[in-house]
This record gives sequence, structure tokens and C-alpha cells, in this order.
Amino acid sequence: MEYQIPAQTRIGHVHLKVSNLQQSLDFYCGLLGFELMTMYGDQAAFISAGGYHHHIGLNTWHSKNSPPAPERAPGLYHTAILYPERKDLAVILKRLIDANYPLTGLSDHGVSEAIYLDDPDKNGVELYWDRPRELWPKDENGDIAMFTNRLDVEGLLALAV
Repeated sequence: MEYQIPAQTRIGHVHLKVSNLQQSLDFYCGLLGFELMTMYGDQAAFISAGGYHHHIGLNTWHSKNSPPAPERAPGLYHTAILYPERKDLAVILKRLIDANYPLTGLSDHGVSEAIYLDDPDKNGVELYWDRPRELWPKDENGDIAMFTNRLDVEGLLALAV
């Protein structure tokens, strides 16, 4: 029998190489609202949602002042940040629009709604919320049938009050 990872396993954190630590902190903490948990000198920072030791690590150990990684090279496609409720996604979308921050995509995937953007080092970031499991689209075999449709931006923003 093949090994299967336990169903309760979660991704604990992502650790990103960045070119400028303060610029990354301005994005992740200042714009997205993560909390700075600790710094390691002026080369690394650990940030969190809700006081966890860290959800995202940022460091310049091998990347200080370097250009972004090439788009057409192996590497991390994006970091996906899961919001608890649709209203929370609406609030961050309004915040990004109000800050005039460039977005790279807005999608309805059936199982989720997502906002796509790049951090200052061109690392992809997905901000999303999951629909309740019982609403996930299924095909004729009962398998999840994800898709990519236009996000109902107006409907989403109506929740950001």
C-alpha cells in the first residue's frame, strides 16, 4: 500500500527570499495586514496572522538587492493566503483598490474566489476564500470540477462595508 500523508496535515509556513526586507514588510504587514512577530537583525523577519509564530518568513540571506527570479524558471508559482470569510476577502480587495495596488487577476474557481497580485519581488500571491464544501461544483462522477471564471467583483465589494 502506498503511503498517504495524514489528512490533518497543513502547510505551516512559507519562507521567501526577498531583495529588500523593509519593502517586503511594507507589503505583507503594511498593506496585507500581517503582524510582525520577530526580526533576526536586519536580514530576516517572521510574520503572522493571529499571533502564530510565523506564517511567512522573509529573508535577504542570499537575495539582498537581487532582481526578481525569471518568470520562466522553476520556482514557487504563488503563495495562497486563505481568508476565513468572503467578507474578509472583500475588505482586502477594497484595501488593494484604495491603495491602487496592481492586481494580476481576479477569478471565481467554483470552489473558491481569488485575487492575484505580485509582492515587491514579483513573487505571486493569491488571496482567496473557500466556498463551503457542499457548494463545490462536481462533475458527473462526483469529482471536484474547478474552473476559472470572471470574479463577481461588484458583488464581492458590496460586502466591504
